[in-house]
Amino acid sequence: MDNSLTTRSRNKFWFVFFFLFVSWYLLLYGIDWSSLHGIVITSRYEVNSIESFRPTSIPPPPPHADVSSNFNSTSDDNATNETRSKEEESLSNENDNAVVLDLEELQKELEPFLRKIEPPKEEKKVEKRIKKKNDNREGKCAGRYIYVAEIPSKFNEIMLKECKLLNKWEDMCQYLVNMGLGPDLGNPQRIFSNKGWYTTNQFSLEVMFHNRMKQYDCLTNDSSKASAVFVPYYSGFDVARYLWDDFNTSMRDAGAIEVAKFLKEKPEWETMWGRDHFMIAGRIIWDFRRGIEEDAAWGNKLMLLPEAKNMTILTIESSPWNRNDFAIPYPTYFHPSSDSDVVQWQNRMRRLRRKVLFSFAGAPRPQLEDSIRSEIMEQCSVTRQKCKLLECNDLHNKCNKPVHVMRLFQSSIFCLQPSGDSFTRRSTFDSILAGCIPVFFTPGSAYVQYIWHLPKDYTKYSVLIPEDDVRKKKVSIENVLSKIPKSQVAAMREEVIKLIPNVVYADPRSRLETVKDAFDLAVKGVLGRVDVIRKEMRQGKNSSMVFDEEYSWKYHTFGTLEKHEWDNFFLRTNKEKY
Repeated sequence: MDNSLTTRSRNKFWFVFFFLFVSWYLLLYGIDWSSLHGIVITSRYEVNSIESFRPTSIPPPPPHADVSSNFNSTSDDNATNETRSKEEESLSNENDNAVVLDLEELQKELEPFLRKIEPPKEEKKVEKRIKKKNDNREGKCAGRYIYVAEIPSKFNEIMLKECKLLNKWEDMCQYLVNMGLGPDLGNPQRIFSNKGWYTTNQFSLEVMFHNRMKQYDCLTNDSSKASAVFVPYYSGFDVARYLWDDFNTSMRDAGAIEVAKFLKEKPEWETMWGRDHFMIAGRIIWDFRRGIEEDAAWGNKLMLLPEAKNMTILTIESSPWNRNDFAIPYPTYFHPSSDSDVVQWQNRMRRLRRKVLFSFAGAPRPQLEDSIRSEIMEQCSVTRQKCKLLECNDLHNKCNKPVHVMRLFQSSIFCLQPSGDSFTRRSTFDSILAGCIPVFFTPGSAYVQYIWHLPKDYTKYSVLIPEDDVRKKKVSIENVLSKIPKSQVAAMREEVIKLIPNVVYADPRSRLETVKDAFDLAVKGVLGRVDVIRKEMRQGKNSSMVFDEEYSWKYHTFGTLEKHEWDNFFLRTNKEKY
């Protein structure tokens, strides 16, 4: 951009200089100033002709001269005049020739200077390269331009400066270093790579995503040129400050309402009335969907605001029953800075020998009546030779230490991922990162969540064991997993390892060349969704925004509202606990 501006400024300077030079030349030589009354201009090219007229000028007649002498004088004068005319014509031609010669000499004198005015060949080559690069960017960015909305800094940067207020239970400041990646993990016990591993908090997605967006290759400062508008509002950090203690609903809702009002008043909002806007909500969706106006109720009502309903909101867990929020992967501990970092890690996961059939890292949920975690932990305890358990409810809580979690998953063939306080778990992505095949107990934990990042054919990379069968003790997890053929297990593990780039967020301080990470796939999904909505608006349609929200999971995952085998997993009665 700077090179382009410098080049255009230089071109404008030489154009103005050349224009002034031509104007000066025409004024000096192209206009007959002698024809203007009262103006006498003497140029050096006219000096000779003026001087030549002085000796031959006609003197006044002497007084008292007679007629005959006057007549004879007149005759002589006529002859003299004829001679003088010929001399004047000859002198005029000589002067014209002199002018032409002088102009030629002037042109020769100016020729070296004029050559200097022309841009050097090297500059021309640079200009061509810049133009070619700009043309390539226009082609590459067609339909991909993103405009970052300018919102008050109190909704992002100032929150980071006041990081001690972001979470009641722990100091979030430690997790905001390294552009939101957290402290460098190093490589204890040789569980990780030598670089790219950080103690990343699962709720740091808003900061990480914003920093990645700052180095997105198709940003634009012209909102009219943008295909989508990114809103850098740290909504998860905002609401987390007020989730505990006695904060009323007005306090919890204030930030979301102010941001919505601010966006609505901006000119870019009117382009699609916010349907081309998107933002990150770095917590589970239920922190933003408080449906009642009671201080005792949980969360705020960000997702229920009319403006938010028009936007696309990316969360670490979406609602299967709402149309405008889409889940993207939880942050993991791995943030590669190059393609080779990803490939090397994938190859390392392929070479591992896994001795444990299945494992579980987590804690029971006795307060949740329908939770199957206790049953899962019981089955694991019975089959100690084939199952390994990492309990997360003791004082030391090893689950908070990445080295213990990743070592467990790297030694396991299958990793159990039951629902906890909500449908999804960060552990799902830790297991994929370790090359461990995830085992789900409801499609709400992944299949209808991460539709832009995981394959539609879930059998290629995971196992689904219905939670009702586990709850009613109708199934043995060990038996189900043991019966899967070794060749199928190998193929599933390879598919999981191939998914690693899809679920990691690259280091914002670098750029991957060919590998597409979770950020890239999320942006691609948003642009695709906005493009569909834009086309429908031009055609006077609105089918992607108008359907029964109760079946949003079905519409977004399969593109249909027809009856499906998973309907019983998403019945309204099962929804009440969330």
